[in-house]
This record gives sequence, C-alpha cells and structure tokens, in this order.
Amino acid sequence: MKIGFWAFNTYLLLMAALMLGCETANKRKKELSTFRVHVETNPDGTGRNEPIRIGRTEPFMVNVEKTPFITEYHVETASVVDGLGGFQIMVQLNQQGAWLLEQYSMASRGKQAAVFSNFGEAARWLAAPKLARKISDGVLVFTPDATREEAERIVRGVNNMVKQIKKGNR
Repeated sequence: MKIGFWAFNTYLLLMAALMLGCETANKRKKELSTFRVHVETNPDGTGRNEPIRIGRTEPFMVNVEKTPFITEYHVETASVVDGLGGFQIMVQLNQQGAWLLEQYSMASRGKQAAVFSNFGEAARWLAAPKLARKISDGVLVFTPDATREEAERIVRGVNNMVKQIKKGNR
C-alpha cells in the first residue's frame, strides 16, 4: 500500500493539532487559583488586621482581618456571568461556606467583604462588595477589578482547585 505525500502531511498536521489541543487543555486543567474573602474591621493595633488597597484605576483603602473567613475550601463552584454593564464572578459556596457567609453578612452588615485571588502570575484584591443584607443562599456575586479573560482564568483556576480539594490532593 502506498501513501501519497499529501496524505502523509495531512496526517501529521492533524496529529500535531490534536497534540497541541491536548496540551492546551492540560495546561488549563493545571491552572489553580486561590479565593479568599476577608471581612472589613476597625484597626485595633493588634496585628490581626491590615489596610489593603483595592482597585487599579480608582484605588481605595479598606482595613480587613488578615485571616479570611471564606477560602477555596468553601467553594462548590465558580462562574463568570453577565451582569449590569459587564460581567461578574458568581461563587456558589458549599454548606459550610454558605453558613459562614450567612453569619458574617449578618454580623458585619454595612461592612465590606474584600475578595483576594492568586491566579497564575498575578495576585491581587479583586473587589470589596458591601454586605448590605444577610446572604443566606450561599452565593457571592461581585464585579472584579479584572479583565474578562482574567476573570475566566480566576474562575477556571478556582474550579480546578475545588476539584483538587475534593480529590484530597490539597
């Protein structure tokens, strides 16, 4: 059986495309992002809290507790959703996270919840939504100080981290 020159090159091109696609998919599966939510607090000089800067174009300062009350261990799933005037990140928390969010949003009504993420080469404070009411459904939605591509990278990394945690690898 003879294989023509063009058939052989087409086969190689197809194999290269498949391998490149698999490599890109594997890189995306390996992307990990942290997700931390800190509650606003008054400075008390104890070292348990610190001032942070949120925002790049119009930065503002918020004093937060150093220890987050929600982490990626409390996340069930994350997604980028279209919202008013742009996009938002929506995080569905697991049962323990939902309980923590409900308790903190009730106890800290009127304060801000600062959201931090370490995603790939970047690590920054993404948002500080105001806890205006008790949040009892376990869903935290916020508009991040990020491009849509960065938001999708954060969400992909958080979801990968959640999978790792559920497998017991983290």
